[in-house]
Parts: sequence; structure tokens; C-alpha cells
Amino acid sequence: MRFTILSDITEVETIALNRGIREVARLRKQYGRGRWRKRKGVATVLLADGTTRTAELHWYEAAGIGPKEYKIKRFLD
Repeated sequence: MRFTILSDITEVETIALNRGIREVARLRKQYGRGRWRKRKGVATVLLADGTTRTAELHWYEAAGIGPKEYKIKRFLD
């Protein structure tokens, strides 16, 4: 699903670290070594059809690499 994040991400928390992430080998191969974290938070997003919704987002991030692969897990409104 294509979307654009319109607001700051709030209520950010870490779900998993390094070995707790199933895809850590793929992330290291694709983006490089780092201390990978799977994170979640809430933000307002603009969907491809032009609607604006509040959604729970999940993504991966590592120090020095930054956030990668945002995905919408569920809509909150």
C-alpha cells in the first residue's frame, strides 16, 4: 500500500532488537550492519486514494542507517 506520512510519529516503542527480528539477516544484507530495531508508532497518513487516516506504523531502524520499510499495520480511526 502506498502512503505518505503527514505528521510526526508519536507513541514510539521498540518491539524487537537484533536477533528478535526474524528478518535481521536480510536487513543487514540489504542495508548494512547495525543494531537493528523493529519499532512501532502512530501517525496520520495520506493514502493513495487521497484519504487521510490515523494508523499504527511498523518499521525497522538502525543507528547510522535510519528508518527503513514503513508499513501500515492497522487503522485507528
